[in-house]
Amino acid sequence: MPTSTETEAFAQRLRRALEASGVRASPTVLANEFNLRFWGRSVTPHTARNWLLGKAIPTQDKLRVLADWLQVSPDELRFGREGLVLKASEGDAAMDAMNMADREMLNRYLALPLNERKTVREVVVALSMAAVAKSKT
Repeated sequence: MPTSTETEAFAQRLRRALEASGVRASPTVLANEFNLRFWGRSVTPHTARNWLLGKAIPTQDKLRVLADWLQVSPDELRFGREGLVLKASEGDAAMDAMNMADREMLNRYLALPLNERKTVREVVVALSMAAVAKSKT
């Protein structure tokens, strides 16, 4: 069971992710928007309020929906950046595949505020979609 410190830290990350996505951190808004995206049992504004106040953390299936909607990593939303740990083999393989310019770009990206990181992700998605469309012609 998460400690109050963990739930409060989650609430802060959730509020920041909502703000970065341009969504008001309101229990009613959060519950309604979440329920539009979740195919399981809907949540109440009271549940969303508990998430926002740091009294509860959503279950993993709900956390994944929140993260997908807010365009953040589920692990980062749940644990924060300092809680992210790659398996040594995954981290080594990813780092080996990147040259110095890629590593520098990744470090700069991670240093950006959440709303600016969202913008960068949107640009990358648009560019990759354009590249895929171009390759099909």
